[in-house]
Amino acid sequence: MQTLTTTQFQFPGQKSVYRGKVREVYNINDELLVMIATDRLSAFDVVLPKGIPYKGQILNQIATKFMQLTQDIVPNWLIATPDPNVAIGHLCSPFKVEMVIRGYLSGHAAREYAAGKRTLCGVTLPEGMKENDRFPEPIITPTTKADFGVHDEDISREAILANGIVSEEDYLVLENYTRALFQRGTEIAASRGLILVDTKYEFGKTKEGKIVLIDEIHTPDSSRYFYAEGYQERQVKGEAQKQLSKEFVRQWLIANNFQGKEGQVIPEMSEDYVNSVSERYIELYENILGEKFVKADIQRIEQRIETNVNHYLEQR
Repeated sequence: MQTLTTTQFQFPGQKSVYRGKVREVYNINDELLVMIATDRLSAFDVVLPKGIPYKGQILNQIATKFMQLTQDIVPNWLIATPDPNVAIGHLCSPFKVEMVIRGYLSGHAAREYAAGKRTLCGVTLPEGMKENDRFPEPIITPTTKADFGVHDEDISREAILANGIVSEEDYLVLENYTRALFQRGTEIAASRGLILVDTKYEFGKTKEGKIVLIDEIHTPDSSRYFYAEGYQERQVKGEAQKQLSKEFVRQWLIANNFQGKEGQVIPEMSEDYVNSVSERYIELYENILGEKFVKADIQRIEQRIETNVNHYLEQR
């Protein structure tokens, strides 16, 4: 199956292109951003060598749906979605931090905790917790926003303010928006029999100075979900939780001796494995949104995107 792993478009009014780990962002006349979700797969801040069919469509459609479901509590950058893989929105200057919020001791936090650490990003962690236990209250554990191929780094609120990365006034807004979005995401997840375990949000400022939500939200790449049914029973028994997230990719890499560290080699991704990841992403989509996934035509995916974006730009 054809996948979209890179793009080389020349849209009318195009000023520049930014290529992230998964998304490619085209600046149109210093006014709009055309964000294209590719089928690239990243884990441990490394882009894996093969694309995953339909992954870009899945991420884009989940993110844009949640933008619509949260726009009443937090403003966002989104204007239109002219193609299954494309979101178009206001040009924003992104903040240099990612706002990570955790309701449970899972993933990176659990690995740090198991290593004996009891402070994460300046936040004190309770003693006596087991992996996947719920925190008394959700905690915010920011990271620096890394460039392509560079690791994100944990950072505390105090360090963000001390280094002038974000002003105190703006950071308070980011924290409030992060908690509001996580609360709404938690409620939506619960209505679908899921637990929103942790997630990350990115914010930017419009030309007018308004802080808005940008990039993805509540996707399996940026978030971790558990199935609510049986959660407590599995915790009591010390069993692994049933997850809806990209963690299954990370676990496969760990099992094959890869965690993005120097000298480690990315394991071979067979066609069967690639297709299994695609099927898992479709499962994630259907569970997270509670609706059937409709596969877009990917025979000429680049031509389709170019036609749809050009049509939108011409009609503005």
